Amino acid sequence: MTRTDRPVRPRRIRFGPRSSRTVAVASALVIALTSCSADGGSGHHPGKPAKPAPVWHTDPGSIAALGDSITAGFDACTLLSDCPQVSWATGTDPKVDSLARRLVARPATHSWNFARTGALMSDLPGQVTSAVARRPELVTVLIGANDACRRDVGAMTPKAAFRADFARSMKRLRKALPHTQVYVAAVPDLLRLWSEGRKNPLGKQVWKLGICGSMLRDPDDLTKAAQDRRATVRAQVMAYNSALAEVCGKDPLCRFDKSVFDYRFSGRELSTWDWFHPGTRGQKELAELAFRTVTRARP
Repeated sequence: MTRTDRPVRPRRIRFGPRSSRTVAVASALVIALTSCSADGGSGHHPGKPAKPAPVWHTDPGSIAALGDSITAGFDACTLLSDCPQVSWATGTDPKVDSLARRLVARPATHSWNFARTGALMSDLPGQVTSAVARRPELVTVLIGANDACRRDVGAMTPKAAFRADFARSMKRLRKALPHTQVYVAAVPDLLRLWSEGRKNPLGKQVWKLGICGSMLRDPDDLTKAAQDRRATVRAQVMAYNSALAEVCGKDPLCRFDKSVFDYRFSGRELSTWDWFHPGTRGQKELAELAFRTVTRARP
């Protein structure tokens, strides 16, 4: 038999210390990946249905309204008084046709208004606690104007504090009511309020009583300093709205409505008592904006 005719014997592979460690590491990696897939850490679960995303219902059966004087209907009917019957959110007046009247079958017994005149964002967690007891299917939030409408610019609520209080409110609500939907209206454009309200001589006299000094003080002052002050207030309102949108955007059952800031209202929508709060017409427009957002099939 020649050298080339000899049978070829299989070569025995010897594992030294280094190759043993390599095999051990590879085996451990395979086990870890298999375990991760089986436990659901990052793999697919064969046969296990995916958790469905929360569904937004356009016909809630009950509503709780949170916020400040706007939602309380302050100065919409009589001087220096709340008028909840014309509230855009839960009012009973057919001229306003509130969100509750449009959506809830029995608004008299299935809608509640916890808004308070003068409320700041720091008051919202307490209002949430009150609303939770009613277990509403929809919560409306319109708050923040008072945080910007201070005696002067330096007294405005810092954005970080504003955001933290809103996030705390949402966390408290979600912990108690995981399936409740939330409609969050943007803080209205206070600069437009100044530009529209100042057209009325009586309105400017009322503003001298101290209404929203940071924006409305000296309404006819068009110097650069005054314009810069008003621009600063508007920028703060926009920062508030950014915080509202950011926090709300993390919750699949929360809808933020920027149209409340963008709406080009005129003096006709303002209260004839103070040219600051919405009158009946203004409340009706707010109800319409909210209705569009709540009943939209997709956010």
